[in-house]
Amino acid sequence: MAVRSLLHYALEVPDQSLGQRYYQDFGLVDESGRGAAVRLRPARQSRESVQLYEGPRKRLHHLCFGATGEDFARTREAVRRSGGPEIDPPRGASGEGFWFRDPDGNLVNVREESAPGAPTDPPPPLNGPGYAPRQAVRGAPERGLKPAPRRLGHVLLFTSDIARQVDFYTRVLGLKLSDRSQEIIAFMRCTTDHHNLALLASTAPGFHHASFEVGGVDEIALSAAAMADRGWQPGWGLGRHVIGSNFFYYIRDPWGSFAEYFYDLDHIPESCAWEPRNFPPEDALYVWGPPVPADFAENKEA
Repeated sequence: MAVRSLLHYALEVPDQSLGQRYYQDFGLVDESGRGAAVRLRPARQSRESVQLYEGPRKRLHHLCFGATGEDFARTREAVRRSGGPEIDPPRGASGEGFWFRDPDGNLVNVREESAPGAPTDPPPPLNGPGYAPRQAVRGAPERGLKPAPRRLGHVLLFTSDIARQVDFYTRVLGLKLSDRSQEIIAFMRCTTDHHNLALLASTAPGFHHASFEVGGVDEIALSAAAMADRGWQPGWGLGRHVIGSNFFYYIRDPWGSFAEYFYDLDHIPESCAWEPRNFPPEDALYVWGPPVPADFAENKEA
């Protein structure tokens, strides 16, 4: 029993057209068509990763996970046994799969659907001390490299009760705890990524950021520069996390949260006997990078 993929996340936002422009500048492709939601996808994938619904203020609309066959049926039964009733889909949303609320009241949709295929890049030929796989070829990227996220990796939500949320998502939806840092933050996975859902302590629920994989550190930096050229405000980066190990750069969205470019995340095979570690507070955010902005962990929805 387990969900097997994070298919998309959806936000309510006060200005859908502004959100559409932000995510298109970030590198996603508009796939809206008809319907209540603006839909955006990575260029090399066929389904949307982001949905934007109209609302009075920014907040999470729902999370969507995928499971198939017995995993789908058993997950549905586990949700029923947990005491959380299935509910009708919200107005304008798809009736696919089933809908319910997690203990924080967040809407969750589980669909009988597999994850879209993950784009594959060739391994980067990086030269270093005593090895030079790149020979007689210049390594610097083109200056005009455009942002091109490959796929959605994870979402980070605020919560006032990390333990309760971790219990629900591991016990009911079958996610696995990857790592945590005290009562500050917890990371869970439903794929071979180190994390697909993270939870950050706050006084109330809220949406902090979503993260998209790109092809290298150069691409992170050039994408961040391209976003700045388009007038979007930097959030935090370039740096490297301790938990998950990925390089990162966060760009502020129009509503006080973030979207993140990431590269080189820890990979945990399903058969791996991975032991979650409880990291000290100084490792909760990063091992190197610029100082953390004062409002980075502020829940502006609280």
